Amino acid sequence: MKHDNPAPQPVHYRVHQHIAHIVVDNPPVNALGVAVRRGLQQAIAQAQADADVHAVLIVGQGKAFIAGADIREFGLPPLPPSLPDVCNAIEACSKPVVAAIHGPALGGGLEVAMSAHYRVASLAYVRHVLGEGGAVRRTCDQTDAMADRAQQQAAIDAARAEVARKRGLFSPAKIVDCVQAALDGSFEGGLRTERMLFEQCMASPQRAGLIHSFFAEREVLKSPETKSAKPRSIKEVGVIGGGTMGAGITVAMLDAGLHVTLLERDETALAQGLARVGKVYDGLIAKQRLTPEGKAAILTHLTGATDYSALAQADLVVEAVFEDMAVKHAVFKQLDAVCKPGAVLATNTSYLDINEIANAIFRPQDVIGLHFFSPANIMKLLEIVVPAKVSADVVATGFELARLLKKVPVRAGVCDGFIGNRILATYRTAADHMMEDGASPYEIDQMARSFGFPMGPYEVSDLAGGDIGWATRKRRAATRDPKARYVHIADKLCERGWFGQKTGRGWYLYPNGTRTGVPDPEVLAIVAEERAKAGVTPRAFTADELQRRYLAAMINEGAKVVEEGIALRPLDVDVTLVHGYGFPRWRGGPMKYADMVGLPQILGDIHTFALDDPQFWQPADLLVQLVKEGREFESLNKT
Repeated sequence: MKHDNPAPQPVHYRVHQHIAHIVVDNPPVNALGVAVRRGLQQAIAQAQADADVHAVLIVGQGKAFIAGADIREFGLPPLPPSLPDVCNAIEACSKPVVAAIHGPALGGGLEVAMSAHYRVASLAYVRHVLGEGGAVRRTCDQTDAMADRAQQQAAIDAARAEVARKRGLFSPAKIVDCVQAALDGSFEGGLRTERMLFEQCMASPQRAGLIHSFFAEREVLKSPETKSAKPRSIKEVGVIGGGTMGAGITVAMLDAGLHVTLLERDETALAQGLARVGKVYDGLIAKQRLTPEGKAAILTHLTGATDYSALAQADLVVEAVFEDMAVKHAVFKQLDAVCKPGAVLATNTSYLDINEIANAIFRPQDVIGLHFFSPANIMKLLEIVVPAKVSADVVATGFELARLLKKVPVRAGVCDGFIGNRILATYRTAADHMMEDGASPYEIDQMARSFGFPMGPYEVSDLAGGDIGWATRKRRAATRDPKARYVHIADKLCERGWFGQKTGRGWYLYPNGTRTGVPDPEVLAIVAEERAKAGVTPRAFTADELQRRYLAAMINEGAKVVEEGIALRPLDVDVTLVHGYGFPRWRGGPMKYADMVGLPQILGDIHTFALDDPQFWQPADLLVQLVKEGREFESLNKT
């Protein structure tokens, strides 16, 4: 007869020399799943009832003590015992309980540790406790730090003020409320308040958004190519172009421990590029996050060059030169001539057709898009753009590079703007339409910030430089649909040389080189003038109207990107917008947000907006189909 092997128990219990050893063994990080909670509760009860046990030791097997909740239970109905029940059982034990902490003790793991009577990093300390008489020392009785109420209240007030300065998540304020309750009332009352507020957070849309983001950020690591091929070796890399983007990419590569050759067109440009790299590390030194010796050690891995032959042994080369197809072609022909067989040749283009770049050389299978976001040493997103002829192992190499650089990779297909910039162009167009129709750019920016974006679209334009978008618009002018509405206001600012922060004015004024802009009456005058030229009678918009149009444009274009296969799944759009464009992570991303609002409402809004502008507001076929079938974008993430 065949017997199934029983599932391994995640909590082990044994008694050795009057000490009950409770070992949490739930790989890989000893997460607090229901079986672990039950095992802990049962083991504490067993130790309490055993007269031969004089003390209890809780330890974690492997590399962690307990690293928080079990993500596999996210979104499922809670199963008993609850974590507070387990913690109360530990604290109520009449025998001294010691938590021996090594590795992460996060979230619920920290709560378990705090429930113990002692917290140590040495197992030998349990003998010391017993030698000192084995006194039980419950956390709830440790109130000495609360004796000076005024001091504690001042600390709480400071924390509350800090939280208030940050927009978005409401859970940090709830945490401060928990601490206030602990100061104002009894320990038991504080626990009740904590549980009540915890349950409020658990029931919130923010929790659903954050859980979606958590899993989406892991799911984007998977692509057909990473499953079918192994990455090529990456040790020596080249970066072409020492401007802001190239210098940022160079720093990101150096921080990953790679050897980098930075190539520029001449010695003057090279010196400027190397200086930009050094300036990044000087900033870290000024913030005491790096020593001069540390900078010197890092820069030993950096070589400057002005001749392409210096890239002959590079495993991977990223070009970050001017956004012009002729310039890109010239660079890749040089790389084709000097780089070793099998070298990965990457372009950092934001918009240009990578298939055209690849087809211009003799090794299109080695060409890929690696779209970094500025500043490249800080921004987490890396769009890995997959042209038609690229080898699977080259795509896998792109994902491996993202891992080395600690970036969040998203696979994208080839189109103008790929995933992120294509969607950006659409919702920025919607913003321009609203501006010409009567909203000020400052109202639109305020709406975006209120929603949770760190900046509005016009603030972002000023930060990036208005000339960048202007160049793109001029490039697209020849192919623009003459029937499509075009707003000229941004062009008028650029014609005056108002490119944003770098010129001291753009949509905003930046007096004396400040980075925080103030509204500009002259911009509003230009807006009014252009409205009159377009024959527009301005009307007022509510913040809700602005938000619904802004997000509907974003969601609708996101649906088209998925429909066309530019993004593998809706979650790829979500991760792109969260990590590259400031969409609030706690809302999950535009596609998750649409699911939470309801796709019928989004589609209804688009139909309403289309009454005035059917050319722009054409609903995505995918969105129409999902509404017809009663499905959500989430259903496409599971395929």
